[in-house]
Amino acid sequence: MAEQSALADPQVDGSRPDAVVVRDALGVGVAVGLSGFAFGVTSAGSGLTLLQTCALSLLVFTGASQFALVGALAAGGSPLTAAAGAFFLGVRNAFYGLRLSQLLSLTRAVRPFAAQWVIDETAAVALAQPTRRNARLGFVVTGLSLYLLWNLTTLLGALGAEAIGDTDAWGLDAAGPAVFLALLAPMLKSATERAVAGLAVLLGLGLLPVLPAGVPVLVAALTAPVVLWAQGRRKGCAREGER
Repeated sequence: MAEQSALADPQVDGSRPDAVVVRDALGVGVAVGLSGFAFGVTSAGSGLTLLQTCALSLLVFTGASQFALVGALAAGGSPLTAAAGAFFLGVRNAFYGLRLSQLLSLTRAVRPFAAQWVIDETAAVALAQPTRRNARLGFVVTGLSLYLLWNLTTLLGALGAEAIGDTDAWGLDAAGPAVFLALLAPMLKSATERAVAGLAVLLGLGLLPVLPAGVPVLVAALTAPVVLWAQGRRKGCAREGER
């Protein structure tokens, strides 16, 4: 109830100053937005044209999925498996949207445009705020700064790909996944969440040598329902044992 009251009234005690929210949001937007340069270089290096690279950032705008797509293509994977892997990584944004729709409470006219900015970074900044006003401000500033900078650096990276040469030698292909893991790690608070993440990593890495590019990501995505099923079965057995 206290949380609901705080979200309903932006003037309650605990509201953060706008300047502080903007500062934090810009910090996230700028820090992550710069990694768009790595995506532009990696995408161009995997064979995508300048137009295709920029279109991915403009229309898809979710770094982990973009890196997964171009990484699978660069490794020789089919466009279908590459797109499927990117899609399943992007599905998490739908769950962010469910929570943010309640938190931000935007009008129907604005929601389709705001949906484009529902990603890891905007969700993290918005959910960390104590009031609805702070959450809206953090979401908008993070989304706007990150969208503009990500697309600008994508363009610059794609244009400069030839000058850089081998992206693997610079380790730029790991920039996107590294950012994603850095954002994800603090969210793994329960044993179940850590089990899902650990099993997904083991499956993803273990299957890389034996499955076509893009397919290990799809298999790793199955860890969540498997762990949840096992957890539910264990609880059910425990109840049966108590009887």
